[in-house]
Amino acid sequence: MLLLLPAALAGEVTLWHAWRGEERTALDRAVSTWNAAHPDTTVLPVFVPYEGLAQKIDAAVPHGNGPDLFIFAHERVADWADGKVVLAVDPGPGFLDVGVAALSWKGSAWGWPLAAKSLALFRNTDRVPDAPKTTDELLAVARAQTSGEQYGITWETASAYQNAVWMHGFGGGVFAGDHVALDRPENAAALAFVVEAAAFGPADPNGALVTQLFNDGRAAMVINGPWFLGEIDPAVHFAVSPLPIVSATGLPAAPYVTVEALFLAREGEGARAFATWFAGFDGASLRQDLGRQMVTRTDVPLRLRDGTCVDVTTGADCRTPDEVAMAFRTQLENGVPMPTRPEMAKTWEPLARALRRLVRGAATPEQAVAEAQTDYVIVTRPPPEPVDPRPWLLGLGLAVVAGLGVLGNQARRAQLRQWAWVLPWILPAFVAMTLLVMVPFLVGATVAFFETDGRTWSFVGVSHFLDILLARDFPITSPLSFWSTLVVTVVWTVANLVLHVSLGVALAMLLREPWIRMRGVFRAALILPWAVPSYITALIWKGMFHRQFGAINAILVAVGAEPVSWFGSFATAFAANVTTNTWLGFPFMMVVTLGALQSIPRELEEAAEVDGAGWWDRFQHVTLPLLKPALLPATILGSVWTFNQFNVIYLVSAGEPDGSTDILVSQAYRWAFTRGHRYGYAAAYALLIFGVLVVYGRVANRLAGKKVV
Repeated sequence: MLLLLPAALAGEVTLWHAWRGEERTALDRAVSTWNAAHPDTTVLPVFVPYEGLAQKIDAAVPHGNGPDLFIFAHERVADWADGKVVLAVDPGPGFLDVGVAALSWKGSAWGWPLAAKSLALFRNTDRVPDAPKTTDELLAVARAQTSGEQYGITWETASAYQNAVWMHGFGGGVFAGDHVALDRPENAAALAFVVEAAAFGPADPNGALVTQLFNDGRAAMVINGPWFLGEIDPAVHFAVSPLPIVSATGLPAAPYVTVEALFLAREGEGARAFATWFAGFDGASLRQDLGRQMVTRTDVPLRLRDGTCVDVTTGADCRTPDEVAMAFRTQLENGVPMPTRPEMAKTWEPLARALRRLVRGAATPEQAVAEAQTDYVIVTRPPPEPVDPRPWLLGLGLAVVAGLGVLGNQARRAQLRQWAWVLPWILPAFVAMTLLVMVPFLVGATVAFFETDGRTWSFVGVSHFLDILLARDFPITSPLSFWSTLVVTVVWTVANLVLHVSLGVALAMLLREPWIRMRGVFRAALILPWAVPSYITALIWKGMFHRQFGAINAILVAVGAEPVSWFGSFATAFAANVTTNTWLGFPFMMVVTLGALQSIPRELEEAAEVDGAGWWDRFQHVTLPLLKPALLPATILGSVWTFNQFNVIYLVSAGEPDGSTDILVSQAYRWAFTRGHRYGYAAAYALLIFGVLVVYGRVANRLAGKKVV
């Protein structure tokens, strides 16, 4: 609830951040130190997961909600400064030039630089004592260190951010001059190198897996950033080195340099005072010593875990050189500052999709970069032309008048005057439904008729609906088209319902039998999948379906079958999603059926058995008809839940491969938050989803024989 407060309380400064581990420890210590010394200005740190922090800032701050201060990377500076999300500040002297430059836009500074971060090469020195100088050496070392479950090198191979290292090293990158050019030959050469190097690592590596393998001693080298220092097991002997020179070009492998900054979202003396202190010498020392950050202060000596340091201004040893800090310092010199241009944010998803195609062997490097460019062009196509809203307003006015006339006629026929005494009793529920349901629905529906980035609005009529329904962005057969996604959504809903109802009813019929011992224990155990939060269950199942380390493939190998790349094809990815959601959904149907069975006299089935009816005939002609009054509404409700089951799709398959397992609601999410923030387009998608469900609800009403919607 704290995130929704419209303004900080007097004397309180709300700070949003996404720091974890030792960085969070350093932040908490700094806040405690500040609060103890400034009882009149209390800083309240609020952790927000990194994946959703930017979206929450965009949604809250322009409307006067959200934090006073927040910590985020510098790449959104231009967008936030132009959109008045952040306020101009004077960071003062004592900062590295790269930090000040990253936060400058149109002649002003827009934040206090805290730390500069980039990727570097981490080595297990027991396996790789000397840093490879070139990519040829890197591949030779990785090849020699790869055997069985021992890997030479690994990183998040599907991450556009991490693979930019090789794009820059091969002379490519996102921009060519003033325009985005993802399909450059240099980028294709970089992705070819990615395929070659990834062969010496595990399948489908993510951040958690990279950390685990390095800590277990099974990964000789990993590519990661300074945040990784807090995740390394103290027992691991490691060193950090700058990334090597690309042998094919002679250029250094160059990661993006990201400057984390403290931004001022709302004016306040307390907020500015804390920010100045936190970014200054005392705060930077705490962040470096406890959080192991590469701070951007020129007056704070670099220190290692044992307290050794080197003066960043003169380069003179304090006692002995800090090898880790100096490695990152060297890497910063070879890095590429993260572009702040708005187009940059729209390249992440196309590049990530291209990389996923590449690492699973579904595309060549040349095809991958060409498809990435095509995807980028689609998601950045010009918005619809504005239209004159006056005819629409006239039509809306006439519709409202007609609607009021119909309501008045209905009220006259119903003779509502005689029921006037009921109105005060239903008024609270009517007000609550209006504020909590109808008003948000109408606002969301209205957005569908506008083109907006969250700050500027232009009326475009039904252009978004026509783009979606006429498949102007994609062919109808494309996994990203509305019609293809609708078919997948319907098949997804039907498959899950069949399994939910079948398993739920079968288990309920079994658990009502008196000869089953410990029925109460079994009932409680079978309800647990429904009781556990769905996102936790989804993440567990995703891990179980991992191609190399998942439990499902381990079982297949144990029985002599071949392991399956579950997210490499539509059929297997869809099966993984359905399996996960079946596990989540059958307990609800089981509980409903168990409750309904309590009201069915066993004498009816016994009489049918005496008449010679078998178990199937008894179930079909006696039990099932009596279950229908309870089971049909539950089935309709379950179908609506499944139709919009976002968590499983987003967390398990993530729409892979190529978005083919996305359903309508996950596609709407992607249009809103990962494809250029096309909120109007996403709202139109959501309104079409609502229309589909309304039609389904009317049909289901007739089938159920009573009104349920």
